[in-house]
Amino acid sequence: MACAAYSIRGHVKLAAGHGPYALANNHMCGSLKPSVSYSISRSWSNISSTASRHAAHHSHLIVGNPERWRSSLKASPVDGTVVAEGKITVLVIGGGGREHALCFALNRSPSCEAVLCAPGNAGIAQSGDAVCISDLDISNGDAVISFCQKRGVGMVVVGPEVPLVAGLANDLVKAGILTFGPSSEAAALEGSKDFMKKLCYKYDIPTAQYCTFTDPEKAKQYVKDQGAPIVVKADGLAAGKGVVVAMALDEAFEAIDSMLVDDSFGLAGSRIIIEEYLEGEEASFFALVDGENALPLESAQDHKRVGDGDVGPNTGGMGAYSPAPIVTEELKHTIMETIIIPTVKGMAAEGCEFVGVLYAGLMVEKKSGLPKLIEYNVRFGDPECQVLMMRLESDLAQVLLSACKGELGKVSLTWSPEIAMVVVMASEGYPGSYKKGTVIKNINKAEQVSPAVKIFHAGTALDGDGNLVAVGGRVLGVTAKGKDIEEARSRAYDAVDVVDWPEGFFRRDIGWRALKQKQTANY
Repeated sequence: MACAAYSIRGHVKLAAGHGPYALANNHMCGSLKPSVSYSISRSWSNISSTASRHAAHHSHLIVGNPERWRSSLKASPVDGTVVAEGKITVLVIGGGGREHALCFALNRSPSCEAVLCAPGNAGIAQSGDAVCISDLDISNGDAVISFCQKRGVGMVVVGPEVPLVAGLANDLVKAGILTFGPSSEAAALEGSKDFMKKLCYKYDIPTAQYCTFTDPEKAKQYVKDQGAPIVVKADGLAAGKGVVVAMALDEAFEAIDSMLVDDSFGLAGSRIIIEEYLEGEEASFFALVDGENALPLESAQDHKRVGDGDVGPNTGGMGAYSPAPIVTEELKHTIMETIIIPTVKGMAAEGCEFVGVLYAGLMVEKKSGLPKLIEYNVRFGDPECQVLMMRLESDLAQVLLSACKGELGKVSLTWSPEIAMVVVMASEGYPGSYKKGTVIKNINKAEQVSPAVKIFHAGTALDGDGNLVAVGGRVLGVTAKGKDIEEARSRAYDAVDVVDWPEGFFRRDIGWRALKQKQTANY
């Protein structure tokens, strides 16, 4: 199946005479629809490692009017980056399961000469999907630029959110290196939930009603007025753990104190968003964006709660599958027209063109059947990326290069019609404290369960004896394809059962929504 791009050409209206507006008040309610601008008050050429802290901490979010991001990407690339037959060397930044999946897809790309991953991890290196550069300091833009120039890197793909918010893409683009990933200003869509909410209200993008607070007592009074259930979120980056769905007032008060009084998330939680509780079914929607065109990817659905039956605390994701039955073609069109395209237009109108992947966390409301935006991420989801890359049949390197050059309007994507599912194996205790250094065995044997099985490594390393060990919370993404949800699920869990890791755990019910929907449809 193929997907083509949506264009905003001819529809973007830049804000005439639009100057910077600052928010100085202690809290702001979304229902007021404030007329403000929303980016980091920092020039594009002055990037530092403190950018992410700035995004999370400051309430004065101001849009500058920098040089156009996409036109910078069209600047002449570093000499020598294109090798024989038009093939390129690609550097993937990051070292988790998402990055392993990207390396896996890039390694299959006919236009890709070589795949490098910094820092990568032991599992990526052992898989042969990329050459890992473990000693490259990815927080140092100058070091990354120097490496790219020396190694003839033709494109950099930035995986995680932290280096994007910190401005790594800005540094690389300024040096003339084609980079897939947004500027730090555009990355504020994920770096600050307050930024995202204000953009939604200014450009009429459907989302939950909300208020922003820095004062815990005022936040608690608002919760009392609204009642429970209600959602409390840290404004900044919190590794997927800064969201509390409070079913009772006391739970909301505890979350407010944890973030604003106890500094549980540091500067990321020094400002919080309190928003209405939406009832419905969550879905993940991804679109590649080149500043002007948006190309939808296939849908996916993840499982955030740690336990079977969707119980327990939120995690970064315990499993996913693609496609998500809830995202019909009609719903996909609605998402593009009411959420993705208005976001791309809005960012362009604010002088802050977005280039990269927009990951929309959505709630399809039970009462209306329509999608509302819960949050934006500015990178591929993890573990959704794993199932998407298993199904992608197009040349990923060429697709991402087209995004960097503003040419997505010429691109269509081809996907496998099969279903893909990933089951995350995590360290016992996650998302709380967990033991590191536990030995994992039988990985190769597990991958031999079926040719349709692939294990992506998120948090693995080698110990002094050469054993593969767990060094993270989410450690493995056991992924499989099948002709239907039942076959993909069976293959994934068959492989999970072969992995010998007593200190690991996983959910046994990944895919239950898709199975339930299929059973209902067949009833």
